[in-house]
Order: sequence, then structure tokens, then C-alpha cells
Amino acid sequence: MSPSLITAAFAARPESKAMPAQINGGPVAGTIPAHIAQETSANRKQHKHSRSSYSESSPLASSRNNSLTFRPPKRFMSNPDKTIAVINASGRQAASLIRVATAVGYHVRAQLRNLEGVIATEVSTNPNVTVFVGELYTRHKPTQDNEDVTQNGPLPGVGVNRDLIATLFRGAQLAFINTTFYGDEIQIGKALADAAAKAGIQHYVYSSMPDHSAYNSQWPSLPLWAAKHKVEQYVRELKLPATFVYTGIYNNNFTSLRYPLFCMELQKDGSFVWQAPFHEDAKLPWLDAEHDVGPAILQIFKDGVSKWHNERVALAYEYLTPREACRLFSRGVGRPVKYKRGPIELKVRIPAGYREQLEGLEKLFNPKEKDPKKQPPYFGDPKLEVSCPSEALELWEGPRGLEEYAREMFPLEEEANGLTWMFDDDEEEDQRNENDDRVDAATTQVEQLNLQDDDDDSDDDEGLVMRGQRRDEEEWLA
Repeated sequence: MSPSLITAAFAARPESKAMPAQINGGPVAGTIPAHIAQETSANRKQHKHSRSSYSESSPLASSRNNSLTFRPPKRFMSNPDKTIAVINASGRQAASLIRVATAVGYHVRAQLRNLEGVIATEVSTNPNVTVFVGELYTRHKPTQDNEDVTQNGPLPGVGVNRDLIATLFRGAQLAFINTTFYGDEIQIGKALADAAAKAGIQHYVYSSMPDHSAYNSQWPSLPLWAAKHKVEQYVRELKLPATFVYTGIYNNNFTSLRYPLFCMELQKDGSFVWQAPFHEDAKLPWLDAEHDVGPAILQIFKDGVSKWHNERVALAYEYLTPREACRLFSRGVGRPVKYKRGPIELKVRIPAGYREQLEGLEKLFNPKEKDPKKQPPYFGDPKLEVSCPSEALELWEGPRGLEEYAREMFPLEEEANGLTWMFDDDEEEDQRNENDDRVDAATTQVEQLNLQDDDDDSDDDEGLVMRGQRRDEEEWLA
């Protein structure tokens, strides 16, 4: 079945009129030539914007393009005449790239699972985006064995939508591919690489993650990350002109809803507690996926294959321990935030594929291990960890750190999910209980899982689906 094609026409823009330059009629006073003293780096004073989001101690303070420092000259950007193929366009990574790339003139051919939700609407109404609606997997009819398409590994009766994939790459020169666990991720990833090679894609950027067991046989594999690792190996075998990006922990994962691993649980006194198995004194890579993935990927495309061929790039703009992350988050949100090391708690229903991932993650990052030096590197490869965040800052110099995210975005996302704690600074006990009820209600609504009936013959049956107020149909961790 051919995918639905949505082509948005360019909106007509009124011509802007140039304002005439102001001419002063009086004589121009003579000026005294200014003498600029030669300053050494030791005594040169940095400019700090009065509204800077970063403290002097923040890891982002050394970035060359934040509000603490003078900005370097902007890179010249000509109007691009290239098209980027993107899958899972409602995910945070892909949506970030689409926003940035289309803003500077690139065209995008984007695959969406459906048109539900604010991000899908944003993408499908973008005049520089051609949208193809359909799944990357095929399934003639749901059965008990393949009803949940997020299960790890091959599924009986579930194949690859090769027609959609071939159509997606038609006319594209560049590709940004971030596979997810909907369908057989490895087979879909291989099919995408094959189609890209056949279409003559000039630069193929794949969002990968490590198989930890490949670096140390004592480390368990995380099923979702190991699948990406296998896809990366296949792309290398095809000798595609490719680059592989590894994304850090999303700032955007934090929520006070009862989701596992990144729940900022709201306490009775108005503070937050984050419980996870990571060692409190071991560093982790952090990334604001919505804000910073797009500019970084775009710069990789601009630099080209000659610079990034077969390279692994760690996209992480802060390298923080959980305790440091909580301190920054607390400073941003204006409330105490405490880190509690412990097991991953499952308080809501989640897709089967993600459940297996969490079980493996708790084994890899053992909450009972006392030595922080024994915690495996998040990216598996110690070389990638060492490159954080310097290599990412070479690509994009204006990231949004965890403190800024907590200050500017976290309350907005929470409010969009129906929560009101940000307005209840002086709330009484009954108001706190009411807020707890809102958290439970919002969590229930967001985690509703839609299982189609076995006798439903709909071609676009979606199996197990995550729905929510803030981001209907946004891919989990995508």
C-alpha cells in the first residue's frame, strides 16, 4: 500500500520595504582615533549578559557562543539546494533537525507514523516539508504473537515497508536516520541503509548507540541500543558515506509524571526527588534534544563527509554526575531537587521493548555498585566520553543546558500535561493532595496504551501506542 503523500505549498510572503537610512544634515564632528590596548588572555574581562542562564561554574561557561563570552564571527551560509530524508519525524531528534534545516532553506522528505499530536502537526504544516504517512514496518493482520510491535527481535508476520522507504529517499541527497523499536529495528535499519545506497545519498547520518558487551564482555547489552549498534555495523559494511552520532541523556526526559527512570517526583514540601540506578558520583552525558540536535546535525552536513566520514560523534553539551545535575536543575526550577540512588520503579504500563531496555539498564548501571569508577561509560567507548562536551561544542556553540531547561521549559511542559505545582508556592495540604491527584490523572492519560482488537483490519493499526496531552504520538526517547 503506497503511503499517503502530503505536499504543503509555499505560503506567499508580502514583500518587505526597505526603510531609508536617516541622514543627518549637520556637519560631522571630528573624532579622535581610538587606541585598542593589547590585552593578555589572563587579564581580558569577559562580557556577561545580564540575562545569562549560566553561572560562572557551569560547564557551558567555556562555550565560545554562550552569553558569557563574545561570539565569534558567524559562519557564512549560502542558500542550500539540497533535500534531507528523515524518518520518525515526530521524535525529538528529527523534529529538531527539521526546524533548523527548513529555516535556512533545506527541503525535507519526512516519514511520520501518523498525523496526531502537536509535533506531527508542526512537521506536516511546514511548507518546506513533504510528509509520507505510514509505518516503516508491515503487518497483514495482528496476532497474539505480533500484536505488540515494540518487542525485541524478529516478529512473525511483521516485515519492512520497503516501498515507503524507497519513496522517502527519492530526490534526497542527505539523510538523518534515527530508528526506533517499532517493528524489527535491525531489519528496518538495514533496509534504510540499502535504499540510501541505491538512491546515492551523499551523506548518511545515523543516530546510533553502543552495544556495551562489544566493549567489555562483562557488561550486558541493552536491547534497544544493541540493535542500533548492529545497524551501525551494517552501514559501515555497505561503505556508505556516513557519520554516527551518539546522543546523551535528554534533559527533556524529566517529568513529574510517574514515568520510570527520569521521574522528578514532586514531594509534599514542594521539592523534587529523582531516583535512578546511576552512581551519584559518576559522570553522565547530557543533551537538550529539542534545542541542540538540529543545529549539530546541520553543521555535520555542512562540514561534509570529508571531515566526518565514519566518525562517531558524542552529542552531549554537559558532563555531570547525578548530584551535579540535580544542583543545576534545582537552581533552574527554584526548588530543592534531591538525587536518590535506587532501582528503576515501574508505576505505569510501558511498551514491552522499553521495559526490556530498563531491565538491562539496571543491570548495566548496578545501583548496588559502590565504586563510581566501575560504572560503565554511558557511550560504551571511553574515547567518546572523553570528547564530551568539547566535540559537540565545535558543532554548535549555543546549547541549552540543564539549568536553563529547568528554568524555562520544564514548567511549561508540566503545565501542558495538566499540572499546576508551578503556581502553588503557598499551597495548603488539601491543595498538595489535589496536585497529587492531577499527577496521577495526567500520568494515566499520558500512558494510555491503545491495543487494536485482533479483528480490526485497519491497515494503519499501531499496536502498542503511547499517547499524551503534551506530545501525542511522540516516539519514546527518539
